[in-house]
Amino acid sequence: MMSIRELIEKKERENLSPRAKLSSETKGRERKEEPCEVRTAFQRDRDRIIHSKSFRRLMHKTQVFLAPEGDHYRTRLTHTLEVSQISRTIARALNLNEDLTEAIALGHDLGHTPFGHIGEEALTNCFKKIRKDYPELPDTFEHNVQSVRVVEVIEYDGKGLNLTWEVKDGILNHTGKGMVATLEGQIVKLADRIAYINHDIDDALRANIISESDLPKAPIKILGERHSARINKMVCDVIETSKTSEDIKMSEPVKRAMEDLRDFLFKTVYIDSQAKLEDEKAKKVLESLFFYYLEYPQELPREFSPHRKEELPIKVCDYVAGMTDRYALKKFEDLFLPRPWML
Repeated sequence: MMSIRELIEKKERENLSPRAKLSSETKGRERKEEPCEVRTAFQRDRDRIIHSKSFRRLMHKTQVFLAPEGDHYRTRLTHTLEVSQISRTIARALNLNEDLTEAIALGHDLGHTPFGHIGEEALTNCFKKIRKDYPELPDTFEHNVQSVRVVEVIEYDGKGLNLTWEVKDGILNHTGKGMVATLEGQIVKLADRIAYINHDIDDALRANIISESDLPKAPIKILGERHSARINKMVCDVIETSKTSEDIKMSEPVKRAMEDLRDFLFKTVYIDSQAKLEDEKAKKVLESLFFYYLEYPQELPREFSPHRKEELPIKVCDYVAGMTDRYALKKFEDLFLPRPWML
């Protein structure tokens, strides 16, 4: 008699697009495991990510606005959920593997630093300052690479989550020019951009950094006046264009409109706006923490203790990058701000 997992795998073979990545044909895990009776390999990966500590910490990590006071600004967690929702919608419409898409989407930002991309810049600066003593360090800190390190090395008390090759490939290559091996991973790569462009506009409007009248008219005319209309236009365009393409893509007019909005955000929100006034302070916090633990490694939590001297900066980076915004601020306060004298 077939198990529930085997029945699901059979349905995938019978019903999914020939272009879909079947869970029964995964390249597998680094460590072999007995298959689950009720979940496919990709469903199992999704569940491991959701139950991980690093996933829970995303709720207190910055998306764009540092530790925002308002209840409705996006965090790294709500961004991740929006990427997951958009990705699943596209995958289902194209009859691709929704479970694989969801797992990649939920795991794509697990390695992100506190304070958003400012945190990446801060840790990159730290690497540059000590490269003479640690030449094996990477040139830059990249959150996609760190996300893979989280699921391979850091989570589950150093054992990692032992995810499938396809999920890790999608996480690693969701940014930049990296080539994703599956169409499901390509969906997440595009959905990430759709999500952050639209919700960052929404948050910037809420924060009165920009107004509706500031939005560039040409892309708005193509994509729509409202937040929901723009997402719907982009998602529907991806679905229609990808039906007849070997890859997941947008039509050229919609792609150009999306890129115009992204350029607009860089000019008005991501660089030299009110939202960025505290960025240098945030960098100072993380750089101070990094160099403190580099000097006093005995104060690192046990799971981040290096086994060899060469490991020290990477272990310090793992600890600092994994912090939430508020935990980093609390650690900075404890270590560097004087306490009032208690009589």
